[in-house]
Amino acid sequence: MALNLGDLHIRSPAFGSLERIPEHYVYNGDNISPPVDWGGVPLDTKEFALICHDPDAPLPYGFTHWVVYGIPADVTGIGEGEGKKAFTEGITGYGEQGWGGPAPPPGHGPHHYYFWLYALDTVLNLKPGLTREQLLDVIADHVTVQARLVGIYEL
Repeated sequence: MALNLGDLHIRSPAFGSLERIPEHYVYNGDNISPPVDWGGVPLDTKEFALICHDPDAPLPYGFTHWVVYGIPADVTGIGEGEGKKAFTEGITGYGEQGWGGPAPPPGHGPHHYYFWLYALDTVLNLKPGLTREQLLDVIADHVTVQARLVGIYEL
């Protein structure tokens, strides 16, 4: 997948860029997906995909916390806890569908949680339950622009 940067941007009203993700959203907390919203959407966008991934996890490919896709082009965000209600969700590193909040190993230091938003040039009509890797393989040739938000959490 090529790096495609533009005016697309993503943010969360729950935490700022490089700020701590509140306990409410962590796996051993309420494990509720955080709200995110975006703007600067290219006119040719047909749908969005969103992935939250922790590259700091002590695993060869990091750890995936959220895989959401089939988000219509006219949607400008996902409210707190809304992923399951409105969009197609994939499988996390926990082996579960939907949001799986941060839960880094105690004492492992700060982990960075990358919320990657991808604007796509087509509607893909994908089935639920894709992994991060499967979704990235499918969308690779359809990403017109991407943006990221990074939250931090540590135990």
